[in-house]
Amino acid sequence: MDSKFIPSDHEKKIYDFWEKKGYFEAKIDPKKKPFTIILPPPNANADLHLGHAMYTYEDIMIRFKKLRGYSTFWLSGADHAGFETQFVFEKHLKKQDKSRFDYDRETLYKMIWDFVIKNRGTMETQLRALGFSLDWSKTLFTLDEKIVSTVYKTFKKLHDDGLIYRSKRLVNYCTFDGTSFSDLEVLDKEVEVERGLFHLEYSIKGGGSITVATTRPETMFGDVALMVHPKDKRYSSLIGKIALIPVINKEIPIITDEYVDMDFGTGAVKVTPAHDFNDFEIGKKHNLPSIQVIGFDGKLYGTGTKYDGMRVAPARALLEEDLKLEAKKHTLVLKTCYKCGKTLEPLPLAQWYVKVKPLADNALEALKKKETVIVPKKFEKHALNWLTNFHDWNISRQIVWGIRIPAWKCEDCSEWTVTDGQAPSSCIHCKKSNLVQDEDTFDTWFSSGQWPVATLKALGEDYFNYFYPTSVMETGYDILPWWVCRMMMLGIYMTGETPFNTIFLHGLIRDSKGAKMSKSRGNVVNPMIMIEKYGADALRAALIFGTGEGNDISFSEDKVRSMRNFANKIWNMGRFLMMTRHSGAQAIESQVDPIGHSVPSRMTIEDLEKEFQTLKKQVMKDMEAYRFSSALNSLYEFIWHRYADFYIEQLKVEAQSGNITLTKKLEEVYLDSLVLLHPFMPFVTEALWNVFNGEERSILEEQL
Repeated sequence: MDSKFIPSDHEKKIYDFWEKKGYFEAKIDPKKKPFTIILPPPNANADLHLGHAMYTYEDIMIRFKKLRGYSTFWLSGADHAGFETQFVFEKHLKKQDKSRFDYDRETLYKMIWDFVIKNRGTMETQLRALGFSLDWSKTLFTLDEKIVSTVYKTFKKLHDDGLIYRSKRLVNYCTFDGTSFSDLEVLDKEVEVERGLFHLEYSIKGGGSITVATTRPETMFGDVALMVHPKDKRYSSLIGKIALIPVINKEIPIITDEYVDMDFGTGAVKVTPAHDFNDFEIGKKHNLPSIQVIGFDGKLYGTGTKYDGMRVAPARALLEEDLKLEAKKHTLVLKTCYKCGKTLEPLPLAQWYVKVKPLADNALEALKKKETVIVPKKFEKHALNWLTNFHDWNISRQIVWGIRIPAWKCEDCSEWTVTDGQAPSSCIHCKKSNLVQDEDTFDTWFSSGQWPVATLKALGEDYFNYFYPTSVMETGYDILPWWVCRMMMLGIYMTGETPFNTIFLHGLIRDSKGAKMSKSRGNVVNPMIMIEKYGADALRAALIFGTGEGNDISFSEDKVRSMRNFANKIWNMGRFLMMTRHSGAQAIESQVDPIGHSVPSRMTIEDLEKEFQTLKKQVMKDMEAYRFSSALNSLYEFIWHRYADFYIEQLKVEAQSGNITLTKKLEEVYLDSLVLLHPFMPFVTEALWNVFNGEERSILEEQL
């Protein structure tokens, strides 16, 4: 044996051996209980980041259950990641002084496909480097034909059941990226603006004026009314009169509604249904028209003024100057794009929506009946809250990359025909054949929300019937509403059963100072660099050791280094045991206990066996209860501080003197400890197991 454990000498060889032997391949075995985890599919557009190393939790579960005799299945896959991938690809194009607008739809799609396939191979290589026991023989992609077919069928079924509808309403639209988003993808950003609340004066037809407070004066060209509270005596004489929009002098009525906050600003507000979510509802309530004056390119249009063609910010600045607007400091909550960071525009757009409440109610029922259990329990109330308060879900995205919506509009009667994927020969309403497919694609969360069902269905009914519902859905708590709740909603709808028995949520990785990792901060850690320096086992163990389940992790390279030292300690213990096995008796000075008396080996061995059995029971209990940090901490303390520092120190003289019974017992406890530790640190434990048992016998064949 080498004097120390060198991960690079073992990791690839061991992983190739596991794959060659088929240890990761799922098998339907009626004699065994199934244990299934569906890998949250990483985006196929880029390399892994440190957050993906948190899949370690899933590998721990899979390896542990395999050692417990279950038929395990960790299904691997990759996500086309619609908008996110197109966003990344557009940055790639920008480096070549090109943009998405330089290509037709088919060409752009093919270019992104090639880009993704190239990067996907790199991503899978990195997952292997982390030691993940994924079943690579059954890897799936969210754009695989069978997956897409399931997504289409679900959409059609939802539509036929009245749970999908098309509606023109305001959406959060990014004029830079050219797509709308659902509520969950919008980031609220609170900012204090020196000149953020403007006082805008409107003349009254027949004499007088009224001043409104607004944060967006540039939308005044789309005003359809001014509004005051019916009990506001300041404006009682103006109710029903006509106001004139500044610059264009367009006539609009002054109306009342209790929605108005009399204490905000001047107590009078403008109503612009095409550019404000609250105003949109007011417009419907009072049967007001909707006039769009900001285009999907982010520029003003249709005002008949010099402001047409200007973007929002410069138009606002020019209006402020031209009208000499009074403005005050104001704290705004801006709705921003979660990718580019730009402020989103509320714009009217026809989209496909999922009627959420019936689906959410079923998911709520499953949680309340404990058909699905959330670990740690503290996240359960968050799931219940989200499922109770979900809005109807906008699933249309104005992008090329993704699954195109299988809906065709009739150019003759303007009605829509929805199918389960195939192009219809004629309109189901007027029977004419002048049909055009919707240009939009599905929100990625809609397709990935069907992932547990779609993947197992794609593998065949036998796999679906045996491995569904899956055992655990493990992911970060930050995507609980985005993905996990939606998987429950759609999974139950599609199958009548919850898609997973347990939801295990891990925390987010932060830097050593507790700050969120981001490229802009320059504190991102590349997991591959950590593996090259310290080995995969060290990185894996560092993420789990001392980390309470569900808590955020302050990542420290020192911690990875200490786990590398632990791996070396385990290795050196193995070297010692091998030396005692082969070296024969060696005369060294006597070993004494802390109070100076000779230590009887029989009693010490009995103590070791008793302590190990107590440890094993506790570790098994912790593992079954998803207390992985506690289990690893116990193993660390026992292996290093009890087995090595105490028992070996107490017994090494007798062991090296040729006491075969003692040597066998030390080896037995050591090897059993390796089996317990294997789910956390698979490479060093497998390498050591091979040393003691031969290279063709894997630790994965053992039973706990």
